[in-house]
Amino acid sequence: MSKMWGGRFNKKTDPLVEEFTRSIQFDKKLAEYDCLGSIAHAKMLGKCRIVPKKHAVKIVSGLNSILKEIKSGKFKIDASSEDIHTVIQNALDKKIGKSSAMLHTARSRNDQVSLDTRMYCKDKLNYLIGLISLLKASIKVFSRKNIDVIIPGFTHMQNAQPVLLAHQMLAYCDMFDRDMERIKDTMKRVDILPLGSCAISGTSLPIDRNFVAKELGFSKVSSNSMDAVSDRDFVVEIISGLAILGMHLSRLSEDFIILSSQGFGVLNLGDEFSTGSSMMPQKKNPDVLELVRGKAGTLYGNLIEVLTIMKGLPLTYNRDMQLDKEPLFKAVETVEGSLKVMTGLFKVLKVNKDNALKLLEDESIYATDVMEYLVKKGIPLKEAHDITGKILSYSMDRKLKLGEVSLRELRIFSSEFNKDVYGLLNPGKSVSLKKSYGGTSPDEVRKKLKNE
Repeated sequence: MSKMWGGRFNKKTDPLVEEFTRSIQFDKKLAEYDCLGSIAHAKMLGKCRIVPKKHAVKIVSGLNSILKEIKSGKFKIDASSEDIHTVIQNALDKKIGKSSAMLHTARSRNDQVSLDTRMYCKDKLNYLIGLISLLKASIKVFSRKNIDVIIPGFTHMQNAQPVLLAHQMLAYCDMFDRDMERIKDTMKRVDILPLGSCAISGTSLPIDRNFVAKELGFSKVSSNSMDAVSDRDFVVEIISGLAILGMHLSRLSEDFIILSSQGFGVLNLGDEFSTGSSMMPQKKNPDVLELVRGKAGTLYGNLIEVLTIMKGLPLTYNRDMQLDKEPLFKAVETVEGSLKVMTGLFKVLKVNKDNALKLLEDESIYATDVMEYLVKKGIPLKEAHDITGKILSYSMDRKLKLGEVSLRELRIFSSEFNKDVYGLLNPGKSVSLKKSYGGTSPDEVRKKLKNE
């Protein structure tokens, strides 16, 4: 199979070099984008009369035929080829003959591969935004269905205060909102046409870069040819955003693993999203969640890989940059899989309300409500904090629940206590009091669900 270069070489490339430098095994994912970019480029060459119109038309026709084969899955890719650009160029040679030799006029693989990668990224980022939206929708459906479920909220993995389960789930919607905002913001820096920068310095031929940008749906054209062919900031930025998204998915997975364990028993993951043990018949394991959690580490590795590749490269293009594709593709595919499986899990997720109530039997979880009761009576917060802490110590020493400490005993610590304080030792009352904007009261959570 012929290469897109080689005129100044007198000897064939060593097979070891052929194998070592080959990228077709992963850049074949760019086949469709390579065709689309080449079609726009050929149209521009004909429009600007850089190549005869009849040849440009022939090239576009040939590329459209190849594109159709790619989309139908009929296009054959020779695994021994150097890269996808060579494969498509050779396929075009066979289809239309000598006219195909004009396609590569006024471009280099340097700006061509950057274009293909940016087109891939634009498509995939929009697709991932859609998947995040679907996950958010499934969280909201689950939250509405379980709006009355109260669980312990944790800090330092210790019981902190009662919260609505829906409030905790909607916290992840806020995280995913930020993920979508990051992706959309990154899109601004992806949406720049590099084609026309050629190898490094642009071209003396009268090309029309704005025409190509319009054809391919790019909002901007790169302003420096050297930066355009060597820029992979957008790849780093995409993987960074996906790594943060992966972190959020990992944290959600960990919450589910904890709440579905025997010690909590609040969530039932459903048999459809659980696995068993090859030895212990009773086991129902959260393997899916553990893999989502583990794949966050893979995403971090993808990010470090590209950052390390790019950190010492001089301007402009260097072959090292070929190695950005695999971590990029892996990051996109990893997040895609995790988003889909988490969305599916929410659809079968069940809640055990009785177990949730049992977790709230330790009345020390209402200590903050008791403290704020005293603050409302005019006692300074630090003093109210000390009083409540002493009451907790007193009750624990005597193995009493807070509700079992008599009013007479409470008044030893503060004369401001009245019978109404016992009404605070209730999960429903506790969450209903948290009416501050963004708090866990049912009214605030319903507002949040309505506005989401």
